[in-house]
Amino acid sequence: MGGPRKYPAELVQRGVRLALESERPIAQIAADLGMHMETLRKRVRRAEADSGASSGEREEIRRLCRENFELRRANEILKSASVFFAKELDADRTK
Repeated sequence: MGGPRKYPAELVQRGVRLALESERPIAQIAADLGMHMETLRKRVRRAEADSGASSGEREEIRRLCRENFELRRANEILKSASVFFAKELDADRTK
C-alpha cells in the first residue's frame, strides 16, 4: 500500500488536463501549480496511454521507421548504381 499523496488528486487532474489541452510545456504547468515536474509528466504519460492517444503515435512511428528503412535501402542501391556507372564511363574515357 502506498504512502500518503503529496498532491491532491484534483490538482493532479487539473495539471494533466492543462498539459493535454494546452501548448504549454509540462514544466511550466507544474511550476504554476506548485508541483514537481516529474510527477506531472508521469501522470500525463499515463493518461495518454490510458486514453489510447499514444497508440496512434506508436503506429505513426512504426510507419515512419519502415519508410526510413526503405529509403535507406533505396539510397544504398542508388549509390551502388552510381559507382557502377561511374566506372563504366571512366572505362570508356580511357579507351
